Amino acid sequence: MTESAHARKMAFAAFVRRALDDARAMRAWSGTEVSRRTGVSRQTINRWVRGDWASDPEAERVVAFCEGLGLHPTAAFAALGWDRPTAARAAPAAPPMDPDVEALLRRLIDPDVSDAEKFHIRETIRYLAYRPSLPANARNRGHRAG
Repeated sequence: MTESAHARKMAFAAFVRRALDDARAMRAWSGTEVSRRTGVSRQTINRWVRGDWASDPEAERVVAFCEGLGLHPTAAFAALGWDRPTAARAAPAAPPMDPDVEALLRRLIDPDVSDAEKFHIRETIRYLAYRPSLPANARNRGHRAG
């Protein structure tokens, strides 16, 4: 292995480790949860962390990993030394942010908000984001005039 190939592997491994550490710290996600949300197997993620891969990761998997964690793939592509990150797939434009969601995000990064309150905000968001949706007919029952 050339020195530059080894350096690229180590740079990408460091990127993946940081992303996993952030997912654990900010979202309390385990490795299994990261795998579920990104669609990239734990085995693949573990190989990336160890720098134990014979050929470059597939661009689509790198993009899926980044998007699942809310990261822009440009940093991952830079770590891999890829000159043309847009060759894989352009990241979709983010939809406009709901003002209430923006307010919650501001509270999560505000140093004056306690860790306990941030924990409760994250737990509430996690509950709402992943609870099963009600069927459309059940949602409308409560709003009908009798």
